[in-house]
Amino acid sequence: MTLKIYNTLTRQKEEFREREPGKAYIYVCGPTVHDFIHIGNARTFITFDVVNRYLRYRGYDVTFVQNITDIEDKIIKKSNESGIPASEIANRFEQEYFRDIKSLNIMRADVQPKATEHIPEMIEHIKGLMNRGMAYCIDGDVYFEVPRFSEYGKLSGMKLEELETGSRIGVNDLKKNSNDFVLWKSSKPGEPKWDSPWGQGRPGWHIECSVMSLKYLKSGFDIHGGAVDLVFPHHENEIAQSEGLTGETFVKYWMHGGMLNIGEQEMHKSLGNFITVRDLMLRYDFSTVRLFMLQTHYRSMLDFSEENLNAASNALDRINELNLRLDDILSAKKVGQLESDDFEDVKVFNQAKTDFMESMDDDFNTPGAVAVIFNLVREVNRILDDVNFEPRVDETVFALKAKTAIKELCSVLGLEPGRDKELTGELTASLVELLVNLREDARKKKDWQLSDRIRNELEKMGIALEDTATGTRWMLKKKEIS
Repeated sequence: MTLKIYNTLTRQKEEFREREPGKAYIYVCGPTVHDFIHIGNARTFITFDVVNRYLRYRGYDVTFVQNITDIEDKIIKKSNESGIPASEIANRFEQEYFRDIKSLNIMRADVQPKATEHIPEMIEHIKGLMNRGMAYCIDGDVYFEVPRFSEYGKLSGMKLEELETGSRIGVNDLKKNSNDFVLWKSSKPGEPKWDSPWGQGRPGWHIECSVMSLKYLKSGFDIHGGAVDLVFPHHENEIAQSEGLTGETFVKYWMHGGMLNIGEQEMHKSLGNFITVRDLMLRYDFSTVRLFMLQTHYRSMLDFSEENLNAASNALDRINELNLRLDDILSAKKVGQLESDDFEDVKVFNQAKTDFMESMDDDFNTPGAVAVIFNLVREVNRILDDVNFEPRVDETVFALKAKTAIKELCSVLGLEPGRDKELTGELTASLVELLVNLREDARKKKDWQLSDRIRNELEKMGIALEDTATGTRWMLKKKEIS
């Protein structure tokens, strides 16, 4: 079987040919840590978590890099409005981000570089572009001269003369060309700043990802991912400023995930039509959220729907019910021995794995992979319902193989049916909130005995509390994800 990936750069599916045999190098644009992430962000992160998991399942040695943008206009704006230092805002929401992806069962990246820890490398990259005549400085601002890169527009398909300056590109009336984008911004009062050859300032948004991906993965790495709204200007600019310096292909395969819509509009914080991951996870377990998203192909637009989330939860119940049935079989009898897989009923598992991989090899077709899992659930139930079942193969061996196969395929998608069912739903969330509020009242009255008792009892139920200056927040404790 051959893995094929839709490459935004070539606009077609291509056979995946890794740079180094048996290894896969991936970079995915991470969060700008100025607020809680919303479920539109989460869709992208879940998409590339599945890419990561499947490549590992397929036997690749994966190096997965995802940046943290901890210096950017939105962080500075929030700092100016709140009076809280930008670094404190970034540090806080970086930790909130890690909590949220953990709650979604998303594996941590192998390398998670911060922009502010790579300022010297960014300065060197910009100096290199200037030495090659690809960039210029005006009053402390440094710009990439877009017409100097002849292939500009090859990712987005836009023609240079048709392009308009993106909303996040620096504006300066003295720029040589309207589409030239900022590499270094001169400092303004109240903003974080670093010394540079062009005066004090800070990096532009686009240069961050180029520098960090090249540092950890080098030119020509395998996969660069992100949401489709990053194709232009962000990823187009990444190509220009990376290849403009190295003269080499920056990335082999560009992957972009579709947007998540709510109320027929794309979910954006700027529109106010968003739902945070934190809020959604009060009502649904991570397997439900992931299944809801993975039932639609990653490149397609997805409509947020409570109805479809509930349908996903009900679908997972079918897996839970089968697992309970299999547990009953395994607890009632000693597991037998099966010397060969040459039984019709056992071959169903091998076929399911083959079908699953065929779907995933087709540009990570998760809807097809999900269908394979539920077809397997139906087939196992059918075989168990067959009154002539036992003469063909030991029932306990079949049950063990069924349980193992379903768990294996689900884990590739990051699904763990049943794991958090007992701690989801609006009623449970409301009861936990009530206990947290009662504990807050006890703390105000300095009733430490009651306060500690509530905390201890909640911890026994798998709920962790965090006391902050603005109150107490709670979260489900998860096992560590490697």
